[in-house]
Amino acid sequence: MANIKSAAKRAKIAERNRLRNKSYKSAIATLTKNYLRALEVYKANPTPENKADLDRRLALAFSKIDRAVKTGVIHRNTGNRRKARLTRRTKALLGLEAS
Repeated sequence: MANIKSAAKRAKIAERNRLRNKSYKSAIATLTKNYLRALEVYKANPTPENKADLDRRLALAFSKIDRAVKTGVIHRNTGNRRKARLTRRTKALLGLEAS
């Protein structure tokens, strides 16, 4: 442990931020995985209910990524890259024009 008060405070803040960042990153991974699973379900059985679930899960994943960027957990370009990969995967799997 640090002997200087300011160093001890910084260590405490760094630990708090590390846990928050870990939580955001874990949530992004989970939401992305859930979306990709829903995408496979929709491809196998393209019903309006599955499409609605797919859209909802994509919105949740995008929202969490955007909030992580806003709070500084991940870099802006990283957030954009993750969203682009999800979109590209969707278009490829559903046979849409990939652009």
